[in-house]
Amino acid sequence: MKTNFKFLAIIAFLGTFLYSCSSDDDSSALNAPVISNFEYGEGSEHSTDPVAYIGSDIHLEAEISAEATVSSITLIIHDHDLEVGEGEEKWSFEQVFTKESYLVINPTFHEHVDVPSTAPEGEYHIELIVTDALGNITEVEGHIEILHPITISDFSIDSTVARGDDFHVEFMIDAVNGIHSIFVDMHADGLSVGEGEEEFDYEYEYLGDYHEQTSVEFHEHIDVAPTAPAGEYHIIFTVEDEDGNTKEYETHIDVTAPVV
Repeated sequence: MKTNFKFLAIIAFLGTFLYSCSSDDDSSALNAPVISNFEYGEGSEHSTDPVAYIGSDIHLEAEISAEATVSSITLIIHDHDLEVGEGEEKWSFEQVFTKESYLVINPTFHEHVDVPSTAPEGEYHIELIVTDALGNITEVEGHIEILHPITISDFSIDSTVARGDDFHVEFMIDAVNGIHSIFVDMHADGLSVGEGEEEFDYEYEYLGDYHEQTSVEFHEHIDVAPTAPAGEYHIIFTVEDEDGNTKEYETHIDVTAPVV
């Protein structure tokens, strides 16, 4: 009787051991997560075009097929040695996401990442890394172009203007958030004011037909006072959009005295 009992106990132990090994084998045989339909772009539009704007946000989304529970999702965004201009700061982003909705089998990743207004323009590298509970890791990557929300192009201005006359200036403006205003500041630094002359500064905010436009040509004629001192003048054109972002264009013009 005892012999039969021992025999049955051995059989039960071997069965349990073999089942455990089989379970372990099944677990280790699970495939790594698969990341599909990875998309990213301008946040407010949920765009799939790989472009975003400074001072706005990036929309990112991906479908994750996982045989084992996801343990973490890591997102990394960094630039490719971009030059940092005046008023800009180098920007990168890295975050490990472990919220409950992601720590499941087959989650959908969906996030919005803010791009600071001081980030340099240019190409940025994106990495999405998924790790499951068994330690399997899958990674996808891509690139996104981060642009300024205001673009000034095709700039044209007269090189000289006689005082008492006007000069012509035109350029194209593209503003994804709409134009709020265009401010022109014209001034001279250190010019001597002669007899019959008066210091000349020009400051004017243009609204009118430009306000709330997303693409428009700025085309104006600006008068120079007949008493303005002759010499070089510095001009700054500042475009402000409806979100408060600004873009400047600086140039110079020579004011001449009329030939007597």
